[in-house]
Amino acid sequence: MSALGRRLHILLDEDRYARLEAEAKERGSSVAAVVRLAIDHHFDEERDLARRAEAARKLLASADEGEGPAETWDEMMEARAADIARMAGEL
Repeated sequence: MSALGRRLHILLDEDRYARLEAEAKERGSSVAAVVRLAIDHHFDEERDLARRAEAARKLLASADEGEGPAETWDEMMEARAADIARMAGEL
């Protein structure tokens, strides 16, 4: 984390400030530290959601292209049973 070099002045209503103050007291930290943590958490969560959304888009796009297993459940189970039998014979 970089050194703290920017100051931010925000106005809060009493309820929000009281919640921040209570959280800071519970953590044994300052209100400013709680605000920094909340900012970090918010933006980390946004990046995570963006990565998940992109992965879902790619997965759905691959399904549209016809990629992936074309076998039925029964065919898949037979193939897995054959794999297990083959591996058991190799041991």
